[in-house]
Amino acid sequence: MIERYTLPKMGSIWEDKFKFQSMLDIELYVLEAYARGKKVPSQAVARIKKKARFDISRIKKIEEKTQHDVIAFVTNIAENIGSDAKYLHMGLTSSDVLDTALAMQLKAAGNILIDDLNKLLGILSIKARRYKDMVCIGRTHGVHAEPTTFGLKLALMYDEAGRNLERLKQVKEEVSVGKISGAVGTYSNIDPFIEEYVCRKLGIRPARASTQIISRDIHAQFLNTLAVIGSSLDKFALEIRHLQRTEVLEAEEPFAKGQKGSSAMPHKRNPVICERICGLARVLRANALCGMENVALWHERDISHSSAERIILPDSAIALDYMLHKFIEVIDGLAVYPDNMLNNLIKTKGLIFSQRVLIALMNKGLGRTRAYDLVQRCAMKAWKENINFKDVLSQDKEVSRYLDEKELDKIFDLDYYLRNIGKIFRRLGL
Repeated sequence: MIERYTLPKMGSIWEDKFKFQSMLDIELYVLEAYARGKKVPSQAVARIKKKARFDISRIKKIEEKTQHDVIAFVTNIAENIGSDAKYLHMGLTSSDVLDTALAMQLKAAGNILIDDLNKLLGILSIKARRYKDMVCIGRTHGVHAEPTTFGLKLALMYDEAGRNLERLKQVKEEVSVGKISGAVGTYSNIDPFIEEYVCRKLGIRPARASTQIISRDIHAQFLNTLAVIGSSLDKFALEIRHLQRTEVLEAEEPFAKGQKGSSAMPHKRNPVICERICGLARVLRANALCGMENVALWHERDISHSSAERIILPDSAIALDYMLHKFIEVIDGLAVYPDNMLNNLIKTKGLIFSQRVLIALMNKGLGRTRAYDLVQRCAMKAWKENINFKDVLSQDKEVSRYLDEKELDKIFDLDYYLRNIGKIFRRLGL
């Protein structure tokens, strides 16, 4: 991921320093386990621990010749520990170290994303309660439907973000799995105890079974979970973008002092943060597809997944971290315009009450088809002539046979539509 979207804490997890330190920790824990089994002298392990270090530039230089990153890493470590290097990487295959180190990176990245989601849930909870009773028009197909509240819009985001948090917690546990089982996963040159010991030290689980690598369905699940979360943010940001349109202007993302919206038009206040979120969500979905392609590999392992993972795993984690941070900023600084909500609510001159009129006529004994046709005829007259729907109904002779002015007044009551909002909030724990 480019520097523009990389936040420091998440970015550090995907830097060489974190990766090589994880690899070194694994190698040292393997030696500790060998020492417990009397396969390596404990004094040698102590000496190795004191001397073991790596130099990233040196590793890269060695790799230019070896064309193998793990051999370059082990060679550099060996240069620093001297004759005891004969015990290093004993019985291991490269992926024992790489996949287990990757698990450490994914676990750390998952923890950051979990913190991000918890922060988002907190701000959505506050804002949903604040705007719980702020009435606005609900839209289906982009067209005015019936009244809702702005708080309920945010409560729905809160509910979906909560599901995403549970998904992320689950997949973080799934992906926090290491393997140290040798060239084809049979423990031919290493005891399963070594794997158990190392994984316990690292705070991850050993794979129940593996080939030379950990099966990539696990990583595909991780990427797909990130893509689902990104798609939720895409949905939330798209809603803000729609509400910020000039013709609507019910809500608006923050616009900082000194910020510019257009190089040509000084009046512009564009929803650039939300648009950025929507764009990055596409990257997450594309990466998830690549993750699915990585599942199928030749026999006990080929390397076709590796090059792709060096891009899609860090990029997805970094992008989602950035997206969550930016959407938290949007919700925290969101400008809300209740007067515009009310103006939009009455824009159709009462057509939004059509279903209540339909139900009232059915309750009077009309069949549904006849009642629907009658209400639709009056609604189309109000729409075409741009006149008040209630006036059209009261002047319609057939409607008047069933509904008097007092009954119509009761039908055209906003509070009726909001009477269950509190129940929904209680169900969501808000």
